[in-house]
Amino acid sequence: MTSPETVIWLQERTTLGILSPEVLNAIAQVIEEQVVPAETDLVSEGNSPEALYILVEGQLESNSTNQSNPALACGFLPGAVIELKELLLEELTPFTITTVTECHLWVVPADKFRKLVTQYPEIAQAFSRQLAQELAQATSALGYEQERSVALRPYLVTKAQRGIVGTSRYAVRLREQIREAAADRKSVDIFGEPGLEKDNIAALIHFGSPKRREPIIKVNCGILQTSGADLFGRAGGKPGLLEWLGEGTLVLNNIQELPEELLPPVTQLLKTGTYTPVARSGEPAPEPRPSKARILIVSEKTQPTIERCIGHIIKVPPLRVRKADIQAQVEYYTSLYIRSRGVPKPHITPEALRRLQSYDFPGNLKELKNLVERAIVQAEGANELTEEIFWPAEAKKKRFRVNLLNAYPNLRRFLRSPWWPDRINYGFTATAFAIIVAVLFIGPQTRDRNFVLNLFWAWWWPFFLFLFPFLGRIWCSVCPFMIYGEITQKLSLWLWPRKLKRWPREQAEKWGGWFMFGLFTLIFLWEELWHLENTAYLSACLLLLITAGAMIFSALFERRFWCRYLCPIGGMNGLFAKLSMTELRAQQGICSASCTTYQCYKGGPQKGEGLETNGCPLYSHPAQLEDNRDCVLCMTCLKACPHRSVEFNLRPPGIELWTTHVPRTYEVALLFLLLGGIYLHRLPELQSWLGLQLDLTQFWLHFGLSLLVLIIPAIFTFGAYGLLQVFNVNRKPRKFVELAYSYLPLVLGGNLAHYLRLGLGEGGRILPVTFATLGLSGEQLPILVAHPAVIAFLQGTTIIFSVLMTMLLTQKIARQPVKSLLWQHLAAIALGASMWAIIVF
Repeated sequence: MTSPETVIWLQERTTLGILSPEVLNAIAQVIEEQVVPAETDLVSEGNSPEALYILVEGQLESNSTNQSNPALACGFLPGAVIELKELLLEELTPFTITTVTECHLWVVPADKFRKLVTQYPEIAQAFSRQLAQELAQATSALGYEQERSVALRPYLVTKAQRGIVGTSRYAVRLREQIREAAADRKSVDIFGEPGLEKDNIAALIHFGSPKRREPIIKVNCGILQTSGADLFGRAGGKPGLLEWLGEGTLVLNNIQELPEELLPPVTQLLKTGTYTPVARSGEPAPEPRPSKARILIVSEKTQPTIERCIGHIIKVPPLRVRKADIQAQVEYYTSLYIRSRGVPKPHITPEALRRLQSYDFPGNLKELKNLVERAIVQAEGANELTEEIFWPAEAKKKRFRVNLLNAYPNLRRFLRSPWWPDRINYGFTATAFAIIVAVLFIGPQTRDRNFVLNLFWAWWWPFFLFLFPFLGRIWCSVCPFMIYGEITQKLSLWLWPRKLKRWPREQAEKWGGWFMFGLFTLIFLWEELWHLENTAYLSACLLLLITAGAMIFSALFERRFWCRYLCPIGGMNGLFAKLSMTELRAQQGICSASCTTYQCYKGGPQKGEGLETNGCPLYSHPAQLEDNRDCVLCMTCLKACPHRSVEFNLRPPGIELWTTHVPRTYEVALLFLLLGGIYLHRLPELQSWLGLQLDLTQFWLHFGLSLLVLIIPAIFTFGAYGLLQVFNVNRKPRKFVELAYSYLPLVLGGNLAHYLRLGLGEGGRILPVTFATLGLSGEQLPILVAHPAVIAFLQGTTIIFSVLMTMLLTQKIARQPVKSLLWQHLAAIALGASMWAIIVF
């Protein structure tokens, strides 16, 4: 078979084209045509070559039993010359070649080809030169790869450590984002808090992409040269990492630490896919070079300068919002650790899991991993990981707390029982309140002859003022006003079935506090001008007025709208409850990880150990409470919660006032109204102290003086704040609305000191007063009355302690040196001294 077309085809389509036309013509003369069907072995591995094969049409592929050299497995297309090297070097065939499709081959038998090689030494010489060139190229490529490997090795990422663990919506979304980013070659910004293993997410994106076989390197931006030479290379000198990387992936870790000088060239790289090598001083800037590398950025927050150049942005959610994944993460880290150490797998108790879910993990996944490994070590081969083994540092809002429900299980049982507060309210308080009001109307009208008036002024006021620092707003849980409000609500729904109105929250938050302030002002004036302390029917009217408000608004709105926003007594209770040493809260981690029904807030049927309830009467979620203002300790949430998330904590008194407290203007106004009320209660003593001789029997004079007394303490404290600003030019003090809460202990202590006179001087006369109410003689009945000196001592001690607590709270809230707050402290001392003068003496 010989023709000019055959020689030309051999020259243009095969590796034999390096031979001279004379040799090619000689080869063409001995070529035999052969057609081989598909799926036929053309040559077999380990045998001596039988012929030289030239593939004209069709497709071949090779297979080898040598798994250590995957390059032996390859395909052949038309123009391939097969068994040439084996015939020249007299080697055995290294692989089996099989036809994939029907193939047309030109075949030169082995004996004829050997004769040609003997006849034409040019054949052996030409292919020796070709093999030498190929060897030189292979050596050069190997040297380049070795140099590249040395350059990239310090930064190389060999594999992704783990996938995204968990089934929460955050974990599912993160996996979707990783898949989307892996599907193309666009740049990615992966940002989030420390400890979230963001560099591992970058590795997941690379190894999930089509370029997974290319290298991936991670470079910490904080150690890059400001010139950028290690990243971009030098013009005419040492290549940079981008050149060595080729089509691989570059992870720029901690981009926020990137030197400012490198920000423009990195932006150029992201925007145009080109970079400019660093030129030596005095040399012209080289031309930009294209880069095929993919750029992944890892940071703690997005960088506005480069954000517009990024193809994908992935925000990694912190662990505190993925509490539902904590159990899966703990199981995963436990499995990793026990496999590496060869120890039995321990079981984590539900209590321990709840403890972990209640913690916010500022160190995120890294902190959790370290915590799990440390717990396994601490367990020392035990079968369980208990709550005591896990000891993360508590968040600020959880420090110094002791859960009394865990310390005293009987307390939990009582507070979850029907006795608290329903049986107390509907079995006793509702009936007792009706009797109290009736006695106030039909009984004797003075305090020395009406036991109800004695109970209200000499017992109720001092007792609950004393109770605020211990149990906060607990009075509201047994308050008769709202009991009758709930009775009205239930009766009205039974008689007139309808859907109660939803709360106008926006308007109530804006104006409700001022309504309470106005109503309390009127109560103070009514009490002073009409002598409510010693007038039974007017005291009854006051009680009925507040009860009527509760009943009316309960008939209109769902739950306890009056209690939360409008009740003046509730407003005072909520204000003083901020000083309490106890609090009702829920573990945010458990609520976010385990709860899907929010039964403590919405109400619902029994679930697990959670009882059937109507939900929080004040629409407060215990996990969202920032202070005690909106919690009446009814324990509805404790009864409803199926996850044991609710806690009743012992804590430092008033700790939220200097940590998480949110000030409100109307609360400050009510605070100073209560401060003025102390002086209003002691108006005769105040006149005597100031040397005034005003005739208080004149109504309008009495009214005007009462308003003035209510206002002056607030003006005095605001004046002290003005001096604070004047004398602290270099240090800006806290806002007045924040600093004003430091007067709370003084306001509470002053009111308590005032009512101690009634409590200790008249409270012990309850038995003879009760008999007098019934028209009987009780002269022979025992009385228990404190000596005036004892009362004065306790009043003075209360005022002194209150002043000291006010000064301490001022320091806590302001967080400034004592010298800077001197005028505030002097104002507290002056107010305390004035209270001493009108109350103790």
